[in-house]
Amino acid sequence: MSLPRIGITTSLEDGRQTLDRLYVLAVDRAGGLPVIVPTLESAEAARSFAALLDGLIITGGPGITRGLIGALPDDLPAVDKVRDLSDELIYRAMADRPFLGICYGMQFANAMAGGTIYGDVQRKCATAVHSAERGGREHEIQIEPGSRLAAILSVERLRANSHHIQAVAALGAGLRATAWAADGVVEAMESADGRVLGAQFHPERMRERGQPLFEDLIRRARAFRATQSGGSADRV
Repeated sequence: MSLPRIGITTSLEDGRQTLDRLYVLAVDRAGGLPVIVPTLESAEAARSFAALLDGLIITGGPGITRGLIGALPDDLPAVDKVRDLSDELIYRAMADRPFLGICYGMQFANAMAGGTIYGDVQRKCATAVHSAERGGREHEIQIEPGSRLAAILSVERLRANSHHIQAVAALGAGLRATAWAADGVVEAMESADGRVLGAQFHPERMRERGQPLFEDLIRRARAFRATQSGGSADRV
């Protein structure tokens, strides 16, 4: 019995890939095998690497430049073009597999679906302070009743952390918002088919409160593998 293999993307700074170990621990504790995704430059390599995986996490990162509304602020550097390309390649290569987007990863998935992103959400709403570096604090979010997120977390309100300057403006095709902060900022989204789940907050830093998101990803990855093998998810 092998563990579901979950690809985890990384940050890229000065040509070096870096990853907060909390992502790895969250996948491990949920019953998955964490697999670090290298920065790739070709669709062929991405498809070959994707064949090794059962699910994907795109992690937090710097400033999204796709679908941007307004310029990035001085305190948010743009994503490295090498990472941006690599994220696109692996995301497209895994279009049939379960996906969890965290912070930058949620914004990235939204932009890939044709959605838009505020370069700096505070320029739209001065009270929307969601960056810890700017004074943002943990806050309550409202989760849509009946949504996948509500079922995963078994709550309709959640204390979430704040680590972002950008925010979703318009949702991309096939996506819907499922959680909001009191100021109206979108805090989570999901796809109609249940494949894509995005969290604007950082569940890997929330311990027991955030762990169910990773457990859900592992369940979905097991189910995906079962469909590929023709067996039962319980035997994967």
